[in-house]
Amino acid sequence: MTKRADPDKFTVTKEALLPGLFFALVIRWCVAAYPYSGYKKPPMFGDYEAQRHWQEITVHTPVVNWYRNTTHNDLKYWGLDYPPLTAYHSFLMGLVADWLDPESVRLFASRGYENDSHKIFMRWTVFLSDIYFYVTAVLCLCIDVERIKRKDDRNVFKRVDIATILFLLYPGIILIDHGHFQYNCISLGLFLWATFFIVAIENDILATVFFVLALNYKQMELYHALPFFFYLLRKCLIGLPNRSRVLHALVRFIQLAIAVVFCFILVWCPFITSWNNMLPVIQRLFPFNRGVFEDKVSNFWCTVNVFIKLKNVYSNEEMVKMCFLSTLMASLPSCLDLFFRINRKKFVLSLINVSLAFFLFSFQVHEKTILLAAIPVLVYFPDDPFMCFWFGLVSTFSMLPLLVKDQLLIPFIATSLVYTAFYSICLKLAQPNAWFMTFLNANNVYKSVHPNVIYNSVFLKLLSTAFFLSLQGMFWLLLGVLFVKPPDKYPDLFPLLISMFSCIHFLFFFVYFMHKQLALPTVLPIKVKPKKNN
Repeated sequence: MTKRADPDKFTVTKEALLPGLFFALVIRWCVAAYPYSGYKKPPMFGDYEAQRHWQEITVHTPVVNWYRNTTHNDLKYWGLDYPPLTAYHSFLMGLVADWLDPESVRLFASRGYENDSHKIFMRWTVFLSDIYFYVTAVLCLCIDVERIKRKDDRNVFKRVDIATILFLLYPGIILIDHGHFQYNCISLGLFLWATFFIVAIENDILATVFFVLALNYKQMELYHALPFFFYLLRKCLIGLPNRSRVLHALVRFIQLAIAVVFCFILVWCPFITSWNNMLPVIQRLFPFNRGVFEDKVSNFWCTVNVFIKLKNVYSNEEMVKMCFLSTLMASLPSCLDLFFRINRKKFVLSLINVSLAFFLFSFQVHEKTILLAAIPVLVYFPDDPFMCFWFGLVSTFSMLPLLVKDQLLIPFIATSLVYTAFYSICLKLAQPNAWFMTFLNANNVYKSVHPNVIYNSVFLKLLSTAFFLSLQGMFWLLLGVLFVKPPDKYPDLFPLLISMFSCIHFLFFFVYFMHKQLALPTVLPIKVKPKKNN
């Protein structure tokens, strides 16, 4: 017989979830009250202006010219550089903006448009997109964690209310989408839905469809493509070389291939009519001439560039090849382990490891793309809250120079403190007699989450020391950014120190999570039930 759930427990969960969800949404709207990227900074302004400009371009020019340099579309002024699904989204928002305030999308005349009512409209588009795509996916993932949790009921991070609120309070995506101004919540929300259909529903077709949609909204979702590919391919091959399953495996593979091809054709149909229409889109999506990284990003190449000026040693083409090979080599162990020892827990860890490999070693990396690694880390949060919380803090801190530039310092401090305080409260709930700052001690955290598991105490002590030193480093670097004027000879001193400091952390996290994946046994192979013949 199936064990019935305790009704009182679910009542408490429901009562805690709704206020927590409301609080997470209020935090988003509070951050949205602050300035955004490019606020009052002509002539290019910033990402806010880019999103507004894409609306007027898609509304007032033919589809085939959206990615072309024409008299009505100057690609040097925030030309579209995301896949067609982003363009369609801009088109729909542009239609609404044209109806509400035609001046906001009047071609050429509206550049730098910063009307207060239009700013509210733009903020609402992010807010509603966040709720529709990202928040709903987080709710479903966390509710599934509650459904399939272990017998250990003391695991506080398995509760749906706490897991959900910690997920939604992650400062990184709040500051970038609702502060800096972007729509990462859409692509990452679609990615989370694809992940949900794999780890919870085991519906590979829907997982494929949603991931292809995420990839067609932002090409940076390539950071997650390899784990999806190896996982789904391996599932097709489970049971072979049993001859009776060969046909079934072939059918499953064809179904997935049809889903991929159909989605791509549906999204790209205005551009695949000729190569001349398709080539400009591809060139805009992969602008290799921009260089290996932009600004001061916390990856391997930017750190190396402090000591060896890569542009003076290697050509752009050589850097492309080096980045491709290093990213492939860093990703391969995780992908092969997932392929040969498949399970859903390894799939989540592979998403973390491969996205970190791409962030650290790939070509043309932005500081904001650390979100592509942070979101899978949040999915893994219930299993390793100490390291995932630490990663959340560092990934947000790594974007500090960008946030300071956008006048988002106060929201950065406030959201980080809220995130830390709520995490500490969760641990306090797990251990009522513990010190409120117990989150500083890795041993206390692991005992709270997995009380029946014995960990290496020496390692946990080293981990606690490293975490404390990491917090100290972030604190002093923040004070340096606020109160210390860098030397005239090194105006970018603190952005470089922050990028190097964060890069060291990300290399450590990469090694740690890779070890977690490789050390994880294949507990239960995934069983694919063949369809019954009528």
